[in-house]
Amino acid sequence: MSGRMSKEKGKKGEREFARVCRDNGFPSARRGQQYNGIDGEDVVGLPGLHIEVKRVEKFSLYDALDQAKRDAGEGVLPIVAHRRNNCRWVVVMDIEDWFHLYREYYSGMKMEELIPDESDKSKTDENSKS
Repeated sequence: MSGRMSKEKGKKGEREFARVCRDNGFPSARRGQQYNGIDGEDVVGLPGLHIEVKRVEKFSLYDALDQAKRDAGEGVLPIVAHRRNNCRWVVVMDIEDWFHLYREYYSGMKMEELIPDESDKSKTDENSKS
């Protein structure tokens, strides 16, 4: 694939991934370089993430993740979003970052167990009246 065709496919992939983000509840997601034209994030609008998009059949996973890490600012999670033809999008990240996210997710689940559901409270109130 020529350099120009490759760049166009990259832009198309960035727009595609931004659309996936918008479809999943992040309405401000957009291609990062479309307005300023300088190097930076491929997709913006998901605070706390630096997103490197790869819309290619084959790529070096570790090189792409290293690029995302180099380009990410302090306190920002670097991720690589990848999709090849006829496949779904996948996200690649460093294991420490994944564990951090999972701990937050898991502790949120535990908090939900500790906080009574309002519908459960109304059922308890009804039972106490009987």
